[in-house]
Amino acid sequence: MKVFAIIPSGGSGLRMNNPLPKQYIRINRKEIIAYTLEVFQKCELIDEIIISARKDYFDLLQTIKNNYSFSKISKIVEGGEERQQSVLNALKSFNAKDNDLIVVHDAVRPLLPLDVLSKAIESAKISGCAVVAIKAKDTLIKGRDSVVSYIDRQDVYYAQTPQVFQYKILLDAMNQAEKENFIGTDESMLAHRAGYKVNIVSGSSMNFKITNEEDLLIFEKIVQKS
Repeated sequence: MKVFAIIPSGGSGLRMNNPLPKQYIRINRKEIIAYTLEVFQKCELIDEIIISARKDYFDLLQTIKNNYSFSKISKIVEGGEERQQSVLNALKSFNAKDNDLIVVHDAVRPLLPLDVLSKAIESAKISGCAVVAIKAKDTLIKGRDSVVSYIDRQDVYYAQTPQVFQYKILLDAMNQAEKENFIGTDESMLAHRAGYKVNIVSGSSMNFKITNEEDLLIFEKIVQKS
């Protein structure tokens, strides 16, 4: 059984007020996506890494691969309009067996702990599907300008990545969604929608997604202290 990692990297970074997509911003002289790729390069359970990205960043990604000796990167493929299409493009770009595992991880979650990645893979080996998530700790409010209601946080989690699936399960779930013109927020939603049981694996608060300038500042401070 092989384990393939797909890193969708097609985001435009519009929320960062930066002409450069956030995954390519350099922090401490190193691109954010390079921090992410380093985790997968180091993980002994990962066999290959496939990146889906906009074509105009292929050269930069090739430079990153060479500069940091990311030998596990086997393909850089063109992404789609939506993240979902980017993942599907990557999934269809290589040959895998039905029970091979596919790990999907956001390019802008650069502080993924190795043990969380490993636990997610081991869980999917047994169950076929696993999503990394953290338990909701704060009071959850529903509303817009004012409170409409409060949500019981007892069984509520914040989904993260990585999300890990058997190849046959992820391909089936994504093909079903494509046929029905359904766009999900992540791959675990597609698998659940297709009728598969998705195991929850405990994540980490460090595994946050860099989506805005405040997140970028937090990441910068963490990196400078490490």
